[in-house]
Amino acid sequence: MLIHRRHLLAAGLAAPALLKLGLGSARAATTLKISHQFPGGSAEEGDFRDRMCRKFAAALKERSGGALDLQVYPGSSLMKTNAQFSAIRKGALDMTLYPSPYAGGEVPEMNIGLMPALVPSYAQAVAWKNAPVGRKLVEILDAKGVILVSWVWQAGGVASRERPLLTPDDAKGMKVRGGSREMDLMMKQAGAATLSLPSNESYAAMQTGACDAVLTSSTSLISFRLEEISKALTSGRERSYWFMLEPIMMSKIVFSGLPKDQQDLIMAVGAELEPFGQDGAKADDSKVEEVFAKAGAKVVHMDEATLGKWRDIARETAWKDFANKNASCAELLKLAEKVA
Repeated sequence: MLIHRRHLLAAGLAAPALLKLGLGSARAATTLKISHQFPGGSAEEGDFRDRMCRKFAAALKERSGGALDLQVYPGSSLMKTNAQFSAIRKGALDMTLYPSPYAGGEVPEMNIGLMPALVPSYAQAVAWKNAPVGRKLVEILDAKGVILVSWVWQAGGVASRERPLLTPDDAKGMKVRGGSREMDLMMKQAGAATLSLPSNESYAAMQTGACDAVLTSSTSLISFRLEEISKALTSGRERSYWFMLEPIMMSKIVFSGLPKDQQDLIMAVGAELEPFGQDGAKADDSKVEEVFAKAGAKVVHMDEATLGKWRDIARETAWKDFANKNASCAELLKLAEKVA
């Protein structure tokens, strides 16, 4: 018998109680939902972030013996993109794969997940999880009602309607979607005008001319077909000032209502899928160049000197602004700078 957790909650029953229903060792099945904004596919084809969620669902169902059924809702089909973080905090959504800076309005510390030029490589990004900066971020989220289940980092690049956006001088006069407040601060200092919108709205913004250049992950550049309306790509494959944390997160209210063995299973599967996520992101860093080049776009790469110029701007704008928000943000930034 399938018992949906929300139906019982609506009837006034507590989650810990409903999960103990059944005879003897039998346990009622629990249906969970995970939402994300990216195009849907299958466990083997499509956007790796959707595939990661589907692999997560399959693993939970198999290893729980059917006690956990995770339903995947791609393309913001369950709820709007920007509502998902607030929803998991309130227990209105079970899980989400979510860009960390989208949560910055509610939890300012989350903007560290897209701090320009702070993370220069996947190796350094992956090292965050077990470093003091990672433990601190997990602690902050826990206090806000969110469990960080699986760490996913992505490098990003720039799709441009006309000319490449490579150096700070190139930004002058361009209308740019940066992806976070901090990225926007760096771009504004370089002379760009900025606009804030989810990456799944980038195509329309570029198509109408509201936006000249979009900064986003390699995977999103592909999934949202930005090569169709771009004449240039600044690739993030060799080096980039754009590295974003896009984790799988879970409502603490929901997580706390599950039995200990199911909690442990969720965290174990989340950790086991992290290499899949990083491999997917890296593969798309190469694939995006092929996709844009085939469409006729000019593909350019950033050298170390150019990255250094962007880092100098970021340090004086975005990093300083973030550190001044509160003591917790300042501590996070210091811890992040110590990651080797």
